[in-house]
Amino acid sequence: MTTDTIFENLRALQDILSQKIVLEHDIQELPKILNNQEELLARLKKTFIEKNQDYERAKLAEAEYDNLLKEAEHSREHAEKNMDSINTQREYEALDKEIRDATDKEQQYRKELQIQIRTIQDLEEQMRQSAALIQQQEAELAERRASIEAEIVGKKAQVAQLLEQERGVTPDIDAEILFKFERIIRNKMGRGIVAIKSGVCMGCHMILPAQFANTVRLGEEIIFCPYCSRILYYEESEQGETDFFDIEDAGSLADLDDMEDDEEEEEDEEEEEKINIDYDE
Repeated sequence: MTTDTIFENLRALQDILSQKIVLEHDIQELPKILNNQEELLARLKKTFIEKNQDYERAKLAEAEYDNLLKEAEHSREHAEKNMDSINTQREYEALDKEIRDATDKEQQYRKELQIQIRTIQDLEEQMRQSAALIQQQEAELAERRASIEAEIVGKKAQVAQLLEQERGVTPDIDAEILFKFERIIRNKMGRGIVAIKSGVCMGCHMILPAQFANTVRLGEEIIFCPYCSRILYYEESEQGETDFFDIEDAGSLADLDDMEDDEEEEEDEEEEEKINIDYDE
């Protein structure tokens, strides 16, 4: 297979992989759309449970105050009946106090009982509203989930079609190149193959050494940009280029290593100066 054919297949593969990556991202992200609705439904159910607990406590309190009210009424009625059989002033005063205490308790328990009855009524209404809202949210969530699942099925079918297309253009491409190329596509926003124009990589816009650019221009092998790792092909500039670059003026890939070494040395010197400054301070 010629280099031109490989490049043609890589360009086709780039389109396929770009579409596939978008679809795979959608398949992964679509279920997350339901998170807000699921969280809302969970909060509604939690609130309903809390209100139900408040309702049960109110019902117990209602029963308790009802019993206390009945006891107070019974105590007052019993004391009132005994009024007919008293013989002394002391007995009268004792019974009168018992009646007054029982009456006070009756009023207190009746008031507390009414409070609990109103609380129960309010909670019942709130629980009815919460139950209706929960039912509505569950229906909407089920409908939305079914829609998303159907959408995911459709996207998976598209991915399967793209995989078939991918297998059609990759048989004669080196496996290592394919592995690197797909990783580049995923990391570089769908652009894995770019041109060199006037010695500049159109992917990362870094100036490349002339010797390196001339090698790309020959088109005899697959070459990756040393900066952004994209696959490179040569493209004439708008003005046109009839001659190769002056290698002596532009340097080579070895110069890249020298530049990196110089940068590392400068960074080391700056770090030493910083340490000395910090020490002096």
